[in-house]
Amino acid sequence: MKLEDEIVQKNFRSEAHKLGVNIIFTFNWVDNFHSCLMKRYGLTSQQFNILRILRGQYPSPANIKLLRERMLDKMSDASRIVEKLRTKGFVERNTNESDRRACDVIITQKGLDLLELIDKEDVNFEGFFSNLNPSEMKLLNDLLDKLRG
Repeated sequence: MKLEDEIVQKNFRSEAHKLGVNIIFTFNWVDNFHSCLMKRYGLTSQQFNILRILRGQYPSPANIKLLRERMLDKMSDASRIVEKLRTKGFVERNTNESDRRACDVIITQKGLDLLELIDKEDVNFEGFFSNLNPSEMKLLNDLLDKLRG
């Protein structure tokens, strides 16, 4: 559906203004779908992001600094998110032996099992983009990368 119909606005100051509004609207549209999917597993999108980062590091641990650098949402409090995941049993947090001020975070088998279950649902998330063919998806990815410079 066209942006103008979705937000009931016919005129924009410029194509650049419309693009900005469109990107923000589309982000919220995708984020809402993803959040609903994560809610079924008792996770937030940020918690899911941390688990995926930790799975990529596995079996090596990660520190909070690495998690912050790799998170999609740079405004998230990685320490708080890790603690929530720890209380759910999805990660372990241990003092780093070489730097007692730092901590190592590693995904547990329970966390790995949860991600494997969610991976099966990933087909639904990828299907969310089915209005685009593979070459359009690549073009959109390239354009978004170009936009960010």
